Amino acid sequence: MTRPTRLGLAIALALSTLPAHAADPTTQQLLARIAALEQRLAAVEAANAAPVATVAPDELDQRLRVVERRQELDAEADAAKAASAPALSLNDKGLSVKSAAGDFEVKLRGLVQADARHFGGDTSAAQTDTFLFRRIRPTLEGSFGKLVGFRLTPEFAGDSATIVDAYVDLKFDPRATVRIGKLKGPIGLERLQSGGATAFIERGFPTELAPNRDLGVQLQGELAGGGLSYAAGVFNGAPDGRDAATTNPDGDFELAARVFAEPWKNSANALSGLGFGIAASHGDKHGSGNNFLPRYRTPGQVQFFNYRSTVLADGEHLRVSPQAYYYGGRLGLLGEYISSRQEVRAANGTRADLENTAWQVTAGYVLTGEDASYRGVLKPSNAFTLGGEGWGAFEVVGRYGRLDIDHDAFPLFADPNVASSAARSWGIGLNWYLNANVKLVANYARTAFDAAPGATARDDEDIVFTRAQFSF
Repeated sequence: MTRPTRLGLAIALALSTLPAHAADPTTQQLLARIAALEQRLAAVEAANAAPVATVAPDELDQRLRVVERRQELDAEADAAKAASAPALSLNDKGLSVKSAAGDFEVKLRGLVQADARHFGGDTSAAQTDTFLFRRIRPTLEGSFGKLVGFRLTPEFAGDSATIVDAYVDLKFDPRATVRIGKLKGPIGLERLQSGGATAFIERGFPTELAPNRDLGVQLQGELAGGGLSYAAGVFNGAPDGRDAATTNPDGDFELAARVFAEPWKNSANALSGLGFGIAASHGDKHGSGNNFLPRYRTPGQVQFFNYRSTVLADGEHLRVSPQAYYYGGRLGLLGEYISSRQEVRAANGTRADLENTAWQVTAGYVLTGEDASYRGVLKPSNAFTLGGEGWGAFEVVGRYGRLDIDHDAFPLFADPNVASSAARSWGIGLNWYLNANVKLVANYARTAFDAAPGATARDDEDIVFTRAQFSF
């Protein structure tokens, strides 16, 4: 019964109890009677209500324990679910998904480079001013357990997509990892740098004599706390400055190895950034065309030497490359030399053992105080911000290099009217690291050529290259 109903009934009962001829009661008397009647009605309602079941203390305690245990089980299940969930992270190094235990990880990284290229003076068909994408490379890499690692990098710049890197690592120990697939050959020092970390937009002359990517198996590792690294492998065999063919074109294989020492790497002294080593490759090549013989290009990527189309690689191919770098504070220095000797045969059966050589010295200095390194300026101390005080990091770079062709290559194996006997180049550049992901580059370079005997030297090459780079 609701309170308004009880109140109405109480008032009616109170009025019915008044004497017929008695004087009218006061307001206080009526209110007192109503209150008393409400108490009586409430007592009647309570008497007619269903009795509340009583629970023994022991039974009540047991019920509480059951409820508490259920809550504990639910909490444990939620914690186990959270602990087994993969960890997802996104930062300036890319996107990473890692298992809860940390043994399984997949990373998505990327490199995009957009260039503007201008050639000074009269330009030939091979020297056209242009905008282009130099690299568009997403990279998927990671590890499956402690044993297996992998890397897959396609290239989308150019007219068709290709695969740049595709290999699997069997990580038996930091001192012994087996790498299987398509990878950079262990020869050129600048070649082994990431394409996003080189001091100049295009690599120098020694890279023209080093193999690019090759297919094979390589054993690599680090010793003495990282102070000594090595790599040795068996490959299909790539010509100078090129990728190897997708399959071995002649059935011959190439052995390649590299040893690089950083004796003071873990020491806090002026020599901690010094590294030096030597690399070499040896194998046989038998055939003609791009899969066997090289063409050499300038820093402007213009070809200045090639063999005659009737010439064949026909025998031993040997490369040797001493190399070194030094990175101390703001200063960075890189130098390398490479000799590439190939046995060749002309259409008339004449044979020769031709040796081409190249060398370069590259220097860089970080104006804003950050440390220089083989991997570039990793992160500016004060990233560039619109309307803020940060301007990023600035690095000035300079380079001089030379590439010499064996004089015996002319005129039988190379056309002196088309191919130069040597090229020497110097260049300067400015690298602006806005933050850890964006880099703007400007380069100027001049290349001069030596003509083969009886020929006229080609005009000097002047280039202005600029680049906008985004990487993560």
